[in-house]
Amino acid sequence: MKKLDWYIIRKFLGTFFFSIVLILSIAIVFDLTEKLDDFYENQVPTREIILDYYLPFIPYYANMFSSLFIFISVIFFTSKLAGNSEIIAMMAAGVSYHRLMLPYFISATFLFIVSFVLGGYIIPPATGKMLHFTDKYIEHFSKENARNVQMEVEPGTILYIESFQKRSNMGYRASLEHFEGKTLTMRITADRIRYDSTSTGGAGVSPAEKTLSPQHHWHLENYTRRDFDGMRETLTRGNRLDTIIPVQPRELFVTAEQAQEMTNPELVEYMELQAKRGAGNIQAFETEYHKRWASPLGAFIMTLLGVTMSSKKVRGGMGKNLGIGIVLTAAYILFSTVSTTFSVNGVMSPFMSAWLPNFVFLAIGIVLYFRALK
Repeated sequence: MKKLDWYIIRKFLGTFFFSIVLILSIAIVFDLTEKLDDFYENQVPTREIILDYYLPFIPYYANMFSSLFIFISVIFFTSKLAGNSEIIAMMAAGVSYHRLMLPYFISATFLFIVSFVLGGYIIPPATGKMLHFTDKYIEHFSKENARNVQMEVEPGTILYIESFQKRSNMGYRASLEHFEGKTLTMRITADRIRYDSTSTGGAGVSPAEKTLSPQHHWHLENYTRRDFDGMRETLTRGNRLDTIIPVQPRELFVTAEQAQEMTNPELVEYMELQAKRGAGNIQAFETEYHKRWASPLGAFIMTLLGVTMSSKKVRGGMGKNLGIGIVLTAAYILFSTVSTTFSVNGVMSPFMSAWLPNFVFLAIGIVLYFRALK
């Protein structure tokens, strides 16, 4: 590490954190202006606004748009270096273009690690508070009723509930079927099914633990049980049957927003469980998981693009480079948003939706890099 490396690293990281503070300050002002009426109408306490909404708001959006901040930072200070003929001086001193990229990628590596750790392990629990606040006071996205729910709760055991009410923990017209191979061995139907909310833990339990806890007590009311043994059938009826079904009401109300509340290990555990149960609405969770790898790696791509676009001294200063940079960054964010929508709707795989923007812009960056060498 030379003095030149430390000089570029300080410029890179200093500009990056300054741009975060500047842009997020403006974003908070606009967001507060937009939501002020909602806060006033719902009489939201100031303490909740600050601690439950804007305190998680800052790291959440800083991490989400880190690629934007990196790109703008690199273009800004590199254009300034080029405009002051500092890059020409570096080249004249024998520093190759490849060697010039080293401090940039050291800085990008540091930002990648910070973004990955924050996005995968630290920000999700805080995001849960922000989403709960949003659902409570601003935009109600959580569901109170679920219909036509079918899932494999255990190997060979299928649960079906025609309708379920979240507030009362009560479902209607349910069935529980058990198969051995392809042979149906037992089937229970019930007019009502009720979850015993006292059977599992409460406060302080993580989202994944709440979902994956194995012991959940259910009560079947006005039930009919059929046991099949070859051509013989045994019929049993009763008013109430207490049983353990390894599923809880939370799993019947899966929304895309839940993915943002889970850490990486919780996401993996949740997706594995839902895949075993045959759940067909986990694309948002898979996309979120892949994005938590793809977005931090975008730091390297945005750094490559920023350096190759702004390392040459141009007439008119950095205005042109900044303009092109903002357009490219907007295209990158738009591309990521559109591909995520395609994934959630089942048009594109979660892997491709998360990584395709990186692949496309990496190809652009490589072309610009070899042009810059010439």
